[in-house]
Amino acid sequence: MNLAVLDPRREVPSARMLMERALEPHVLLGMPHLNAHGLSETWLMKELGHRHWLLLALRFGMENADFRTPDGGKAYASICATSLRDARLGIAVADDVLTIRSSLVRISRTQWSSRHRLSIRDMAIGEVELVSAFVHRMIEGDNRSLARVGHWDAPAEVSSKSELAAFAASFRRGTASGHLGMSPPSGPEPLSYRFQPSLLEEFNGAGLFYFAEFQAIANRAFETRFPEAGHAFSRRDVFFTGNIVPGEIVTVHIGSTRQMDSLRYTCKLVREDGEGIAFIFIEAAEARESGMPNPEVVSSTS
Repeated sequence: MNLAVLDPRREVPSARMLMERALEPHVLLGMPHLNAHGLSETWLMKELGHRHWLLLALRFGMENADFRTPDGGKAYASICATSLRDARLGIAVADDVLTIRSSLVRISRTQWSSRHRLSIRDMAIGEVELVSAFVHRMIEGDNRSLARVGHWDAPAEVSSKSELAAFAASFRRGTASGHLGMSPPSGPEPLSYRFQPSLLEEFNGAGLFYFAEFQAIANRAFETRFPEAGHAFSRRDVFFTGNIVPGEIVTVHIGSTRQMDSLRYTCKLVREDGEGIAFIFIEAAEARESGMPNPEVVSSTS
């Protein structure tokens, strides 16, 4: 009988080596990566957020992804917006190999955009853009005090522009009236659901309400109101405009509209002080193909 014995003297790989390995484009899919309808979008966004973070560290020539402000404080590459387009996540099954081809460009003094092309069995299943900005807390422990900070070691050139980042800026300024031909849920009594994010589940290692969990919470509301809508979509754009402190209640306002044979869904996440912290816009597959219900009762949209 042969036994494999691990050599305790074997050198532990450096953080730099592990960052490079984590950007390997091929992922063998199993239960952690999947849900009942295919590839888990929540897992996918967490994975791509991690890759975005590592791409930044490697671009700056860092040995690890420990970003700091000039005075030594913690800095974070906070996600400002995400866009998942041409989504076909339902194709994924266990033991498939997901291929992720990623690129990173600088789009402003504080912002970066990464793009990730997704494929399985030589079939494209979506493309994702993530836009981030370096931020830090103005007040220690207060997630509402996040402010942007320029990275002092960043390459000087701005090599690209991002339409997604431009839309995100308009939502942060409060000047956006809508997106993709949809307006956020409004009116005196929109369809609303209340959730309290868990410190153990929905907050990340930086103590922030994690960007991937915004849409996960929104999905719970959509699944409650539109049971068939949560997985049958072709595009989802999310704009993040704030964060919350642990223990805070988040209210999710949702709405829907029909344009020709296409169903569209909107969502606004609001924290306890009434401030909107995220706006979500979803284009669903054609109604006849998806089998989704015709939204008879909707919140006010235009």
